[in-house]
Amino acid sequence: MKILLDGMGGDNAPKAVVEGAVMAAREFEHEIILIGDEERLEKALKEASGHKRPANISICHASEVITNNEAPALAIRRKKDSSIVVGMNMLKRGEGDLFISAGSTGALLAGGLLIIGRIKGIDRPAICTIYPILGKEASLLCDAGANAECKANNLVDFAIMSSIYMEKVLGRENPTVALVNIGEEEEKGSPLTKETFELLKNTDLNFKGNIEARDVPKGRADIIVTDGFTGNIILKLTEGMAWNVFKTIKKKFTDGMHARLGSLLLVDKLKELKKEFDYSEYGGAPILGIKRPVVKMHGSSSAKGVKSTILKAVVFAEQNVIEIIEESI
Repeated sequence: MKILLDGMGGDNAPKAVVEGAVMAAREFEHEIILIGDEERLEKALKEASGHKRPANISICHASEVITNNEAPALAIRRKKDSSIVVGMNMLKRGEGDLFISAGSTGALLAGGLLIIGRIKGIDRPAICTIYPILGKEASLLCDAGANAECKANNLVDFAIMSSIYMEKVLGRENPTVALVNIGEEEEKGSPLTKETFELLKNTDLNFKGNIEARDVPKGRADIIVTDGFTGNIILKLTEGMAWNVFKTIKKKFTDGMHARLGSLLLVDKLKELKKEFDYSEYGGAPILGIKRPVVKMHGSSSAKGVKSTILKAVVFAEQNVIEIIEESI
């Protein structure tokens, strides 16, 4: 398998991307093709691998980078030699089996639509991201930010695609599905959620009804379905709350010299909780609904996060998730 990896995307590129690629390359025989400025990637690769450069890593030069400040569709059309556009075109031509990037989410979505194209029957692609649950298996949140406005049929598509991804990549059979709403009762919500509820009831999915925001972190459902506007708010609010809680508790119990042993024990427990809630443990988020496998990494992904994303993305490509979605739709 050939893995196309955007070497220039993300806050910590190319250093963290290349380090993660080296870590992954040493664990399997798949080929990783780093895409981006050849001189910078060669330097980062030499620093990351030393005298034992993995034979299954190569570089494809791309002279341009699309930033988060650019209009996505315009950048895709104008920057033909950017790492994202080069990678997308290679994927479309069959020169790679999947494409991974920590770059601009908007550019990845635009490239997915303009270069690769949608799966027939899917109106809008969606970002399907892991939502960590403390003490339980993680949920999937879809959409996590691709579509600020949706129709009911879009949300049903998100539920179907997420269910297939969870079964094939995460190995959870017949996952439960819940629809984000302001109440659990069927009659509550906006016209969109009411219509979506009726449609989901009549699918073969394991639909469990509505879920309120306060129950999302409790892991009440395997798959959380909502529009991208609401999903992105849920995701970022959870990240912010978790960060502040961990920071506050650590400061409260580690300040001063009293109860030092108890504080150290608590810090160890906090580290365990932080790891359980760490997005880098789970890998990136697939963009579901386009014809080839594309995975979006968090913009601030560390080397460990890049490695995790690569390993999970390989399973995504190997399990023929896109083909199964095409058949289901």
